Formats: sequence, structure tokens, C-alpha cells
Amino acid sequence: MKHSYLMFGILCAILMLNIIFTQYMVHQYFFENYRTAIVFGALNIILFPVAILVYKKDQKAQRRES
Repeated sequence: MKHSYLMFGILCAILMLNIIFTQYMVHQYFFENYRTAIVFGALNIILFPVAILVYKKDQKAQRRES
């Protein structure tokens, strides 16, 4: 069950972006910049399906190797 290091790196980058976007969204909400908070919230939501697609692609590639 060896996974691709590239896919692992991409998933780690997506997780890092999720953390950054969430922190920035909360910060902007605190300072009442609601439009910016909504933009970063939407970016955070968009990253979730991207992570699922990367994970499924890695799983599919692993099944082909087996």
C-alpha cells in the first residue's frame, strides 16, 4: 500500500490552504470585512472536492499498480 509522494504532497498543500483560508476568513469576519470573509469561505469549500478528487485519483492509481 505505497501511495504516491506527489499526491501526498498535494493533499498536504490543500490541507495547509484550508487552514490558511479558515484563519484568514475568521480574521476578516472579526474586522467586519464580510465580503472578503465570504470569498475565503467559498475558497475553503471549493478545496474540499478538489482534495477528494486527488485522493480518488491516488486510489485509482494504486489499484492499477496492484
